[in-house]
Amino acid sequence: MSTDAVAPPQLPARLQGLAGIATNLAWSWHGDARALFRSIDQPLWHLTRHNPVELLRRVPQGRLDALATDEHFLGLYDAVVRLMAAVSQPSPETWFARDFPGVAVGPVAYFCAEFGLHNSVPIYSGGLGVLAGDHCKTASDLGIPLVGVGLFYTKGYADQILRLDGWQEDAGEQFDPAITPLTPVASPTGEPHLASVRLNGRTVYIGAWHLMVGRVPVYLLDTDLADNHPEDRELSHQLYAGGTRTRLRQEWVLGVGGVRTLRAVGFAPAAWHANEGHSAFMLVERMRELLAAGTSAADAVQQIRATSVFTTHTPVPAGHDTFPPDLVEECLGSPWEELGISRQTFFDLGRHPTQHPEHFHMTVMAMRLTRHIAAVSERHGEVSRGLWRDLWPDRPVNRVPIQHVTNGVHLRTWMAHTVRQLLREHLGADWERHRDDPEVWARVLTLDDAHLWATHQHLKSQLLEFIREETRLRGREYWKDPLRLVGAGTLLSHGALTIGFARRFAAYKRADLVFRDPERLRRLLLNDLRPVQLVFAGKAHPADDGGKQVLQRVFSFARDFGFEGRIAFLEDYEMHMAHRLVQGVDLWLNLPRVPLEASGTSGMKAGLNGIPQLSTLDGWWAEGFTGKNGWSLPAVPEGADADAADAESLYRLLEDEVVPLYYGRDSHGVSPGWVDRMKNALFECGARFTAQRMLQQYVVDCYAPAMHRDTAGDDPPTG
Repeated sequence: MSTDAVAPPQLPARLQGLAGIATNLAWSWHGDARALFRSIDQPLWHLTRHNPVELLRRVPQGRLDALATDEHFLGLYDAVVRLMAAVSQPSPETWFARDFPGVAVGPVAYFCAEFGLHNSVPIYSGGLGVLAGDHCKTASDLGIPLVGVGLFYTKGYADQILRLDGWQEDAGEQFDPAITPLTPVASPTGEPHLASVRLNGRTVYIGAWHLMVGRVPVYLLDTDLADNHPEDRELSHQLYAGGTRTRLRQEWVLGVGGVRTLRAVGFAPAAWHANEGHSAFMLVERMRELLAAGTSAADAVQQIRATSVFTTHTPVPAGHDTFPPDLVEECLGSPWEELGISRQTFFDLGRHPTQHPEHFHMTVMAMRLTRHIAAVSERHGEVSRGLWRDLWPDRPVNRVPIQHVTNGVHLRTWMAHTVRQLLREHLGADWERHRDDPEVWARVLTLDDAHLWATHQHLKSQLLEFIREETRLRGREYWKDPLRLVGAGTLLSHGALTIGFARRFAAYKRADLVFRDPERLRRLLLNDLRPVQLVFAGKAHPADDGGKQVLQRVFSFARDFGFEGRIAFLEDYEMHMAHRLVQGVDLWLNLPRVPLEASGTSGMKAGLNGIPQLSTLDGWWAEGFTGKNGWSLPAVPEGADADAADAESLYRLLEDEVVPLYYGRDSHGVSPGWVDRMKNALFECGARFTAQRMLQQYVVDCYAPAMHRDTAGDDPPTG
């Protein structure tokens, strides 16, 4: 691990606090802190993609010296120092402290394979990681005692490089921790590592990196240490790479190594949360601890279940990690011997009675050792109860003990500054202090049409400028084919209805559904009086050739000059680009094949910026669609061709409802009907689909009972 200092040594004494501000990610969701860094050097701020650590390493010394005597800058700096102190320390004024006094005897340990906290820490692939990042940020806001545990991927997730034929090639570029907010964690004993695990008959040493997310510490585990075998060093190189064997080994490091690392740095969690099955081995390590301390097996299982929370995110069996027994034994050895249980008992923990019963199933193990199980939307809860009913064979499906906590998104991260400013003007300067009050959100429906429309037009202009600048940079550095410039969005028009689609490219998400009838689409896009344009972004999983084929098809249409530049594909999608898209398009498009979308949070982010969604009734949209905040494709009759039926419904909605409404302008150039949909999108997402609501529900339904070790009504799986 690098030991380079994060803060540059040339900071003037008067500005030493900049280093601490830059290394706590709370700056990223507080406007005054962002404004402080932007004012240091605005061009450099944009060039570094809003990375204050890199900014402070690259800004000229003379500029820092001048700012140290600039009274205006120092006033802003002092205010931000006070702000960051307030949002980084425990406070009796937080929601958790007020509503749950005396509950926490230790934090919630939140385990996840990826954390999408900021684009300067590229250790996330998509929705799961960004949700984990929003979870940590909101826990900080609410004062919920929480510590995050994940893996440090020195090569991050795959960088996306598209060939001329549109095929995605996956590259890994090692990033420099010195330009991130990460700091290496020193061992209390002076060792070069904090913990160790056994894998493939070898000891694997584990170090860790630390970063603060407001009040929430996050520890990222690292095996790329000199004392480790070269194969073991690679375990923390890249997210979701290397196949089943690597995945199993990474998950053992995350789960078992994560518990041991928390112990090494002094944490005694009161509750434990496994976000998806990747981290479920932490339950096994806790069982080992209890058994080693003399607790009986039955009591150990009861204690672990009572204090554990598990969130499942995947509505299809194939999406859950399973491992053949011979691979488990090859990689993990005989963990049952250390547990003091039989081999059969160990494998029974992860045995599904009907789905590949010979394999070790991570989700099944998590459900067997967890009292509080949550799906991520109401619809996903229904699907999950049906999917896992075999684990509770004596219960009717509607009484399978899987609840739902519908996902939400972090408002301050995803709502544009200009939208928040508009709400301050309309709702009052302190409106965010009353975000739990439905009456506050109801007043959004009385926003001035012209002001909301103008605010959105400004954000749309920023998106188009961002697209052009990205295209200019990539054209200069990488691209040689002129059609790449067309397909990247250089010909997009501010006046055209702009539809955005950005997410992971998987076949079931159907990014290419809109191209089912190219001629019909062409007529829609190239209408001289009412033009439409499409903006796509997203990566396919490195091992998902089906997803790459969908992406290639979309890319081919973007390069087809027969569409006259009305289709754009934005390469190498990440959080910085996502902000621009969810704030700047006119309509958000989501077309998952029902019922395969567990939740889908991108539409929530768009909604927080007043952008309506058009989607199938799946995931969160099944409970979020009201008929006023966007459009839904009608349900497909059983037995019908879902793709054909949904494509026909999509074209009809666009032709007959969406496009006419957008262009139905009044004498001021505003579409009252469209703005009404914008207001309702903002109202519904703000009132019902923020991470604040999500975390409050987790505390009430899961965390507080787990901290109390509540076993009332406990009904473990028996199947």
